Amino acid sequence: MHIIIYCMKKIRFIPQALFLLCFNLTFSNLFSQSSVYNVRFLENQKSFPKISEMMSREEDTLQKQFQAKQLVWPARFVYIRSFKYDSEMEVWVKNKQSEKYKYFKTYKICALAGSLGPKRMAGDYQVPEGFYYINEFNPRSLYHLSLGLNYPNASDRMLCDLSQPGGDIYIHGSCVTTGCIPITDGQIEELYVLAAHAKDLGQDFIPVHIFPVNFDNPKSVAYLKRFLANFNEFVPFEKSMQNAFYYFEKNHQVPPVVVNSKGEYVIEEVTVPAVLSPKSDAWATKKLTHPVQPIPDEDLAASVDKLPLYPGGNTAFKIFIDKLSEDMIKELEPGQTKAFILMEYIIDDNGKTIYANAISGGNEKMNLKIEKAFTNMPLWIPAVRQGKNVPIKLKQNLMVEAP
Repeated sequence: MHIIIYCMKKIRFIPQALFLLCFNLTFSNLFSQSSVYNVRFLENQKSFPKISEMMSREEDTLQKQFQAKQLVWPARFVYIRSFKYDSEMEVWVKNKQSEKYKYFKTYKICALAGSLGPKRMAGDYQVPEGFYYINEFNPRSLYHLSLGLNYPNASDRMLCDLSQPGGDIYIHGSCVTTGCIPITDGQIEELYVLAAHAKDLGQDFIPVHIFPVNFDNPKSVAYLKRFLANFNEFVPFEKSMQNAFYYFEKNHQVPPVVVNSKGEYVIEEVTVPAVLSPKSDAWATKKLTHPVQPIPDEDLAASVDKLPLYPGGNTAFKIFIDKLSEDMIKELEPGQTKAFILMEYIIDDNGKTIYANAISGGNEKMNLKIEKAFTNMPLWIPAVRQGKNVPIKLKQNLMVEAP
């Protein structure tokens, strides 16, 4: 009740008629609780030999990094924000609730799955967007170490496919992903130690906000605008993400977030600085030849009991995407170092790829080659709904980046 009252005081513009559900992760910088569990958390983690060895090694390194940036080690409060298109994850820290967060460092996200926009079903290779917190420290992860996120959150549970919303979203090591946020092993070790100390000091809810783009990067914003032109149903959602981004930019405090009765995020609006689209973005503005979609959208499955499966599973599909992205490096235009291509494709009820279209990004020659590679994929195990094979449209991002 205290949380709800706080939200209503802070966000006065919300009509009282709305049913408000306060999102507890946003209040991680407003309060913390001391408990027996928290007092013993670091000790429990160190009971794993792997963690004990890593702690003794990384703590000294982190302490020196903090000292170099005039930060106090260990941080009592940690805030993480990730930018999908930019493939970056920022870490911010502070030691008192009344303080503003201070920038610590940026980690490079080393693999990407899915497209922009929120995650709405299991098995779609999609990285979520929204407001989450760390709810698991996993020292036994298959991906070296991992920090679990509370997906699906309150908003996701209202807007996702209720029969299969998905789960098991982690920040982890090993640089591979089918819908998580992967960084290098060395980076996950640092972040794991940093977060473990904050939790041990009482920060039960370490916020992790996942944004579509870094809204301070004009080129990234231009890409988001092109994406939303094709998927305008996400415009209100991405507007709320933009509000949260600029709230933090203005205040250096985690923004209060409310979920209304429709599952929408409600965040205090902040005046957004004018962002000009880049003048030279030729690779994204070329006129592309689009293939004709053979099955109308109304005849495609909107939801399924089982998603289609690439032969060999998610790991094999990732290998295919990574190899294709690497092959496309030679198709980058002069002066272009990176391309971010959004593909849509249809797997029919026999498991055949009957349609592939580069919606945005890339250039004409590159996109035609990617479309051809998608249509030449081997047969998938088709999607299933109510015991029958059904056709379905999927989306996939590819990042082509020169070394």
